[in-house]
Amino acid sequence: MTTVTFEKDGNGQYRSFTCFGHAGFARKRAGRYEPDILCAAITALTANTINGLSELAGEDVTVTKNDEDAFVRCEINSPLKESSILLVDAYLMSLREYEKDYGKNLKVIVKEVI
Repeated sequence: MTTVTFEKDGNGQYRSFTCFGHAGFARKRAGRYEPDILCAAITALTANTINGLSELAGEDVTVTKNDEDAFVRCEINSPLKESSILLVDAYLMSLREYEKDYGKNLKVIVKEVI
């Protein structure tokens, strides 16, 4: 299962998001597993959001990842611009839509941190 956790401060500002684990949605067909399309979609959304924040919007973020563990963490080091908030909101919205259909394979958490 993939878990994506968003952390917001007491003012509702994004502080980080972490994506961890393999979705496990790959289907076995003709004796072998097909590519995991859900994992690929989550990975694409995550990479797009991080690249958009850092490369396009110029936000101050710190990215930590470990491909073996399917772990990516994006720490947001300063308040986001309005356009960047929209980008992260769209990421969260897309993941929640996937979660509706693939709840056994994807969990989305939003929590408040100090």
